[in-house]
Amino acid sequence: MRVIVVGAGVVGTMHAWHAVERGHEVVQIERETEARGASLRNFGQIWVSGRAGGEELDTALRARELWEDIGSRVPALGFRPNGSLTPVRGELELAVAEAAVARTDAAARGYKLLTAGEARALNPALRGAFDAALYCERDAAVEPRTAQLALRAELLNSPRYTFLPGREVREVIGERAVRDDHGEVHTGDAVVLCTGAWLGGLVRELAGPDLPVRRVRLQMMQTDPLGESLTTSVADADSFRYYPAYASPALEELNARRPQADTAEEHRMQLLMVQRADGGLTIGDTHEYEHPFAFDTLEDPYDHLTGVVESLLGRPLPKIRRRWAGVYAQCTDTSRVVHRQRVRKSVWLVTGPGGRGMTCSPAIAETTANELGW
Repeated sequence: MRVIVVGAGVVGTMHAWHAVERGHEVVQIERETEARGASLRNFGQIWVSGRAGGEELDTALRARELWEDIGSRVPALGFRPNGSLTPVRGELELAVAEAAVARTDAAARGYKLLTAGEARALNPALRGAFDAALYCERDAAVEPRTAQLALRAELLNSPRYTFLPGREVREVIGERAVRDDHGEVHTGDAVVLCTGAWLGGLVRELAGPDLPVRRVRLQMMQTDPLGESLTTSVADADSFRYYPAYASPALEELNARRPQADTAEEHRMQLLMVQRADGGLTIGDTHEYEHPFAFDTLEDPYDHLTGVVESLLGRPLPKIRRRWAGVYAQCTDTSRVVHRQRVRKSVWLVTGPGGRGMTCSPAIAETTANELGW
């Protein structure tokens, strides 16, 4: 079988990976010289902890297994099973953490409620004041800026894999071919369009104007090296408000009695923080849903995040090295893991994983491969 994959972000690259692993010939086409979108502009988190029970959690847990297996074969991914801690303060936040630990699927996530002392023993960099912490053992991380490069380098070792950068696919021809902007036609037994947040142009022509996927903008930043190890990923209690796993009467009470800070509420914020291989911290994020998106970044969200992080670390942040904005595609029905649509007989569109893209991409691609009979 010959598979044409359009898009070299993490979702597209994982589709290419599964196809090559199953013995197929793959041509992967990317309009940039390398992926530049949400697949690089994220935390690199394999984030199991907040996923909704059922299909979403099952997908994340399967993806976690696949990431670990691939990471053992491709060390440059930087896979590490670091887990996560969400420190909590006060009875209201503690009650939400206790409700999470009481879930029937808590063991599958590796949830444990730790005292402040136990959390600091696990992650000594957390010297700030907090009362307890929710630990998720199944969370992990990779290096987002280099993961696609590492996967592609491994794929290029196969004679069955071809990468064609700097080519934008302009047209689907017939039932199983595409034409790029160099005028070249690429024909396969299956075509998979993994176009990320590119939802106009060809995607709109193929899927129609009512594609149930929206674009979401976020802001993030990265620091100079911390100078010590942050042994786990870290979230704050605002993440309880954002992730479906934490829905409970306790969360309703938290929202009612202690709403978010004004800046956090305005920008739909939570803290997520991961240490990079060079020691720097990736910190975010915000969520913007209304178009047109701003073309600039705002300082108030960064100031808010800095204050939250410093309160948990009990020390000033290192110098901010870079700030950025990114845009990802999310199903408008946020309970759906991904939008997978047959747009021609042998042409499929796979998009809209939202903030789950980095976490779930290996399992999303595996499902595509299984459904298409690769």
